[in-house]
Amino acid sequence: MYLNKSFWSDALKAEAEQQLPVAELVKSLDKQRLLCSILKFLQSVAQSDDTINLFCHSQSIPALQVVPVLFQHSLKVAEDQSVTNLNHIFSVEPMKISSPTADAEVAIALQVLEGCYLLHRESTILVHKHKALMNILSTRGILEQGACLDALVAIMLDSSSNQMNFEECNGIDEVAILIKDTQVEENLRLKCGEFLLLLIGHVNGRETPPMMTIHDEIRQYLGEKSASLIWAAS
Repeated sequence: MYLNKSFWSDALKAEAEQQLPVAELVKSLDKQRLLCSILKFLQSVAQSDDTINLFCHSQSIPALQVVPVLFQHSLKVAEDQSVTNLNHIFSVEPMKISSPTADAEVAIALQVLEGCYLLHRESTILVHKHKALMNILSTRGILEQGACLDALVAIMLDSSSNQMNFEECNGIDEVAILIKDTQVEENLRLKCGEFLLLLIGHVNGRETPPMMTIHDEIRQYLGEKSASLIWAAS
C-alpha cells in the first residue's frame, strides 16, 4: 500500500472565491459523500489489529492526517465578518459571504472525528479544538449536538490534558444548560445526562482526577437532587 497523499486532502480544498448558492449546496453534498466514505473506511480499519496499526502509522505522516483537515473545513468555526468600509456596497464586486456548513456534514464529520480518536489515541494531541466543539454544542442542532457529545467522550478518554481543556471551556456548564432547557428535545437531554454519567464514572476511577471541581460544578448547575442522582448512577 503506497500512499503519497490522502484522498481527503484534495477533495476538501478551499472553495473558489465566488460560488453560487446552488454550487455551494452541491459541494456540501460532495463533502458529505466523502465524509461517509472516510467513515466507512474507519469502520473497515477497526476490523483487525493489522489495519489499525497501519492506520495509526499513517496518522504520524502530516499529509495523511485526518483530524486537522476536519477542523480546517467541516468543523471550522465561522469567523465574524466585520465590515471596515463600504467599498463592497458601491463597487461591482460583491462581498464574499461564507455559507454555514450543512448540519449533516457537521454531524458526519464529528463521527469521523470520534472514529479517528478511538482508533488512534495520539490524534487527540494533534490539535486542541475544544472551543470549536463547544461552539457546535451550544449553537448547532440536535443532530450535531448528539454527535458532538460522542466525540467529546472519545477526546477526553484517558487524556488528562483534554479533560482540563474541557473544564477550561466551561464544558459542564454547556451540557447543564442543555439538560435544563425544557425546549430541547428529550433524547438530547437524556444523552447529556449519559455524557455526565460517563464523565463522572471515568473521573471517579482516577486517584488524582484533573477535573477536581466536577462534583461541585454539577451540583451548582443542576441542583443537589439531580447531582445526587447522577453520582449514585455513576
